[in-house]
Amino acid sequence: MTELATDLSATDLSAARVGVVTFPGTLDDRDAARAVRLSGATAVELWHADAYLKDVDAVVIPGGFSYGDYLRAGAISRFAPLMAKVINAANSEARLPVLGICNGFQILTESHLLPGSMVQNAHLKFICRDQVLRVENASTAWTNAFEAGQSITVPLKNQDGQYIADEKTLDALEAEGRVVFRYSGFNPNGSRRDIAGISNAAGNVVGLMPHPEHAVETGFGPDHSGIDGAGFFSSVLNTILAGAKA
Repeated sequence: MTELATDLSATDLSAARVGVVTFPGTLDDRDAARAVRLSGATAVELWHADAYLKDVDAVVIPGGFSYGDYLRAGAISRFAPLMAKVINAANSEARLPVLGICNGFQILTESHLLPGSMVQNAHLKFICRDQVLRVENASTAWTNAFEAGQSITVPLKNQDGQYIADEKTLDALEAEGRVVFRYSGFNPNGSRRDIAGISNAAGNVVGLMPHPEHAVETGFGPDHSGIDGAGFFSSVLNTILAGAKA
């Protein structure tokens, strides 16, 4: 597993600014901000109507029910003023790292930062469980602290968590190494090809349905000890700090 360089001071880490977006109806923004702080970075509050990104080095779009999931999950959020800035920054030469968690993943597909769509779970029920994932791609901005093939356990909670796409898109994701996570042992929602998370071609944008921000602190994660979610936040710190040194 890749870890942060041991010669970095707390000041070096806190200089990294990770924005956490809040929409009306967002639920997990405080949890995501806490995960950012536990990694050593500075969490920056971003409101959906903000006109700029406050010089953040990365963005987390957390889970919840933005705008009440009206029309469909993420459909209205895609048009928020801040999302225009996120989309432009993610697609720019600088390739701002963006992580979409659960509703955040839904927003990323609606924004066309990631392909495919999220629909209601195949069994038509809400899921709340600890879920084992297999890391398929450990080279993205948000997964470089993991190893390919590694199993991690992350909480999962959703109603519209079934990932779908046409066969051509699914084949392209597979061929390009853009399937980042798969459900392991059990597919909880009917997602095509057991896909739990994907990335864009550049690897700076990642979306997944499970919630890594709920598995970052011993005593509160899966089985009261799991901290596999911390790897997402140490990964983006690696990415930010590597970019600062370039």
